[in-house]
Amino acid sequence: MRKILAVFALAVFILIACERKSNPPQEKSDVQVVPKVVVERERVEREHPLPPEVKIKLKRDGKENYSWELNGSDADQILKVNEKLRKQLGGEPRK
Repeated sequence: MRKILAVFALAVFILIACERKSNPPQEKSDVQVVPKVVVERERVEREHPLPPEVKIKLKRDGKENYSWELNGSDADQILKVNEKLRKQLGGEPRK
């Protein structure tokens, strides 16, 4: 009878010891393990639109005077180019 009781106590002790090793401690189970997920936003390469194209037709007469014709789709850009040409080439504003 003593042998059966000793074997039974030993089996219970082994089962309790194995159960503690296989289960993580309760403290860690309360904290949820969240896998690290790195979310990369899709990088949309925003290309700056090209400035509107302005075509310049430059003319020079026999007296070393310059004139030009400007063509383009953006009026503001045409005016900027016109001012730049006036400053660089010394043209007079048209009336």
